Amino acid sequence: MAVDKNMAVLIVDDYKTMLRIIRNLLRQIGFNNVDEASDGATALQKLRRDNFGLVISDWNMEPMTGLQLLKEVRADEKLRGTPFIMVTAESKTENVIAAKKAGVNNYIVKPFNAATLKSKMTAVLGEF
Repeated sequence: MAVDKNMAVLIVDDYKTMLRIIRNLLRQIGFNNVDEASDGATALQKLRRDNFGLVISDWNMEPMTGLQLLKEVRADEKLRGTPFIMVTAESKTENVIAAKKAGVNNYIVKPFNAATLKSKMTAVLGEF
């Protein structure tokens, strides 16, 4: 089944510039239905209220980290199956392992470009 490029994508980052960069990269690869949250708690509210086909979240945020957000999503019966990609500036092995244990679908290390984002999304969602 083809990936619906009109599906809603939620991007979560406490850094406005990074939200803009990810939104622009998504636009470059054909995804324009993008919502954003500047922290994990706001993201969780939006996820519980609306339907999203993908979450792309930063790891380092306050007061709720991306890892905490991921754990909340995986613990929620309604949200459990939502594809989740973690974005971080740190490529520490223990972080990757922690994210995998928590149920992350993929992991992107900053900085990255549209081609990297597309390949990570394709691995999670399928070809588009």
